[in-house]
Amino acid sequence: MSVVYSRSFFIQKTALETIMPKSKQQKTEIVKRLSEGLKETKAAVFANFQGLTVAQADELRRACRKEGASVLVAKKTLLKRVFEALKHDVDPSAFEGGVATVYGSDDEMAPAKIVHGLSKKMEPLKIFGGLFGGKFVDAEYVKGLAVLPSKKELLGQLVGSLNAPLSGLANVLAGNLRGLVSVLNNIKEAKV
Repeated sequence: MSVVYSRSFFIQKTALETIMPKSKQQKTEIVKRLSEGLKETKAAVFANFQGLTVAQADELRRACRKEGASVLVAKKTLLKRVFEALKHDVDPSAFEGGVATVYGSDDEMAPAKIVHGLSKKMEPLKIFGGLFGGKFVDAEYVKGLAVLPSKKELLGQLVGSLNAPLSGLANVLAGNLRGLVSVLNNIKEAKV
């Protein structure tokens, strides 16, 4: 007799693993990872992940990986320990549901953009707030940051703005040369 494992088995198994109590060592590891991640990052976003399907949670993780961000789910009591250790005046018990922390060190705006963009498609994903510049900000502030252009987009706009006067000058100078060439061609044709 062979046993066939379906995708639903793995979903149930992971659901059971998250329901089962974690050991003290696992909790310490989660607090350590989250503390290190929040120390190194300039920005983090806290969002409700409960109600997401497995496919939606995978999409969130893929989007984060693509942008160089990380997702870590921790109980509110563990988040409270992290906030106390980092001396942030945040009370995670005010957050409704489970809390997913999205943080990244590459681009400060990436966590906000990822969560805000996906929250439009995924109704259960709601932003609670975030940490920016070492201070807690509310959900509206995070959403406002999410619509701002990224660092790469801003640098591209800056280069375009700096390049515009130079390309305009080059076109003006080239226009004078084109005019001179056309006048000389007209004189040449008139003599022939």
